[in-house]
Amino acid sequence: MSGRVDARLAELSIALPTAAAPAANYVPWVVQESMLYVSGQVPMRDGALHYQGKCGHDLDLAAARDAARLCGLNVIAQAKAALGDLDRVARVVKLTGFVNGTPEFDQQPQVINGASDLMVEVFGDAGRHARSAVGVASLPFGVAVEIEAILAVA
Repeated sequence: MSGRVDARLAELSIALPTAAAPAANYVPWVVQESMLYVSGQVPMRDGALHYQGKCGHDLDLAAARDAARLCGLNVIAQAKAALGDLDRVARVVKLTGFVNGTPEFDQQPQVINGASDLMVEVFGDAGRHARSAVGVASLPFGVAVEIEAILAVA
């Protein structure tokens, strides 16, 4: 199915990764009434993890933003798997971003901008969202960033 959002992705030369299967006993997404809840997405493409390590030590800010962008692409891929048609996304309501950083690393908001900016690029004003950017001591598989999302659907 090809709609307005798919056309926008093509215009931006963005190819969505394949929606990843869950790594444990959970589902990748849940649709409840008019909301889509997307489980935390890590920086994975083609079945391989990318951007492993700590922000502020193993990754600089630019690489960490790229990791967040890839997590955002995986959020969109899960939304497409859940809904079939990305035009059903009425609004990106909230992103929660987790940043694996050194104790001194304090640029979590700038890192999560990688995903936030992507949502606005892809969905326009409907991509503007509430957000949390949280620093953590570690993340699964040693990845640098994980992002979960709540989307309103039509």
